[in-house]
Amino acid sequence: MLDDPLTERPHRPPTAIGVMGSAGGDLLPSSISKSYDLGRAIARRGFVLINGACPGLPMHAAHGAKDEGGMTVGISPALSIDEHVAKYAAPTEWLDVIIYTGSGLMGREATNIRSSDIVVFAGGRSGTLGEFAIAYEEGKLIGVLEGTGGISAEIPELVEICRKESGAHVLYDTDPDRLVERLWSFYCERHFRQPSLS
Repeated sequence: MLDDPLTERPHRPPTAIGVMGSAGGDLLPSSISKSYDLGRAIARRGFVLINGACPGLPMHAAHGAKDEGGMTVGISPALSIDEHVAKYAAPTEWLDVIIYTGSGLMGREATNIRSSDIVVFAGGRSGTLGEFAIAYEEGKLIGVLEGTGGISAEIPELVEICRKESGAHVLYDTDPDRLVERLWSFYCERHFRQPSLS
């Protein structure tokens, strides 16, 4: 693994990788397996996994991260744990920390993205589309876990339609472990120089 280019700072928290994707709908066993392996790959490298404190593929990624001994943070749309569970029917399993934004499903998306150094997409529907739009507009380093369907399968076309230089970079891979390694290498070599990260 490459050295973190920002370690010369007095203190730098661990790199955070956000996992965004399908919280519901029909989830293919292969997509669940890839998401779980993505979480393991993130934790194995000592990164913190962030998700929307939701069910579905982001939850399976958190499960993988916890099974690998990693740290997980969920960004909840709710005001409290009671609302998180009762109103949103959201899980608490496999999350070390839940941050209660009180900003609803759409409102918490910006917090999700801005709290992540790198953002990975797996599957997804309309909510994931919103998260991708924020990540792309704000110049994030983005990974797409190919073969998980949903909005993630449409991201190459979305990037082409946008035709905008936002500073975002998008990397694609079918293998979770290889995707995380490629994202980290790219981040260390180039992306950490983005103005939003200086």
